[in-house]
Amino acid sequence: MTNNNLILHIPDEPPHDLHHQPTVSVFASSIDPKHANQIVRRLNQIAPLEDLRHVKRIQKKVLEGGQIQLSVILCLAYEGDNQLDHVPPLLQELISSYQLSPFITKVCKYAATSKEEWQEQCKFWPTSYHPRTYNIDGITGFSEEDSQSVLKFMQSAVELATSDGLVVNAAVIVDPSAKQIISTARDEVFSWNTCKDESCYRKSDLSSSHPISNSLDPQKLLHLRSSCNHLKQSYARVGCLYPWQWAEQQSHSESSYYCHPLRHAAIVSIESSAARDRHLFPNDESSKEKNLESDHESLSTSSSSKRQKTVCATVEGDDKLNAQSQTSNQIEDNDKLNTHSQTSNLLSARPYLCTGYDIYLVWEPCTMCAMALVHQRIRRIFYAFPNPKTGALGSVYRLQGEKSLNHHYAVFRVLLPEEALHKCDT
Repeated sequence: MTNNNLILHIPDEPPHDLHHQPTVSVFASSIDPKHANQIVRRLNQIAPLEDLRHVKRIQKKVLEGGQIQLSVILCLAYEGDNQLDHVPPLLQELISSYQLSPFITKVCKYAATSKEEWQEQCKFWPTSYHPRTYNIDGITGFSEEDSQSVLKFMQSAVELATSDGLVVNAAVIVDPSAKQIISTARDEVFSWNTCKDESCYRKSDLSSSHPISNSLDPQKLLHLRSSCNHLKQSYARVGCLYPWQWAEQQSHSESSYYCHPLRHAAIVSIESSAARDRHLFPNDESSKEKNLESDHESLSTSSSSKRQKTVCATVEGDDKLNAQSQTSNQIEDNDKLNTHSQTSNLLSARPYLCTGYDIYLVWEPCTMCAMALVHQRIRRIFYAFPNPKTGALGSVYRLQGEKSLNHHYAVFRVLLPEEALHKCDT
């Protein structure tokens, strides 16, 4: 198996059996072609197909002799509903006025994700197929160099996950344009001390993270801190796999033990990335705060000018001069606002969150972590092992395909054997 075959794209929607498409029942009827426009226009008003936008309302067939037959979808037919008793009154009036003869047929429930799937769907009823208009690098295949880079960073994440004698989830955020590690983190949901003497206990700092390196070689960033012989077979400490286990642990917590339910590896790595930006771009914070204050003053003055201008517009005589004066002030304020905006753009050299970055996770993230990565504008997510309990990117949910979100990332699984978690050198 080549390196390229070890990287599997996780699509936005679960794939369907090409020859067993999910369907729903609808009421349909043959119609006179000369009435087609009026009927469709009226149906779109009284019985829109909100959940079947990919299904065409009209089916056209060419019969023997060249005669054209048109059929139209009237409305959904619910399970066990083979009568028109539950059809809305307005739809019943339409059926009566055009003397329609409804029948039940099947249409495909979901939009086609490929041309082959679309061709199968049209055997039931015509549907629309819209190929993706955007392209995410790597979906159609990785070059050998890119594949090696992906496997290298995933190896770093696996080594980090097993670096403390207990297997947990780990995250590595990477700038793919420079093949540079931005931040790394392990699960910090649990922290405890194995020493019997409480004097050797030291609670880890929640604000700290793993060191950040500008080296292109991720191996220099990581090192194993304990022997692989001490690795345990259980993955009970993986935050995304068992997001509620921290609550159970609280009941028998000790003075040398603490837990934090939100400190999953992805969350901690995001925090570490933000800390890195603040360290590398310390002047941006103060300049942005000053610009925000100046912008607030300018906007307040501008709003005041607009209000005064509105009042002056209703006054005659000498008050017109005041209105002109207020307009002049407004223009001057707008010039100040534009000047501050230009200054802000010039000073803004810090990256916006994690835009354009990739993240490598040993386990598929839970919904909390997946949403956090949406807000961070992550470009691609790679994970090695599925999360059958709470996985949000393929196993249980597919957050990457949620159309209501304002950002979408590409998701890939790197196919690694589970034994990789129990080897010193993967």
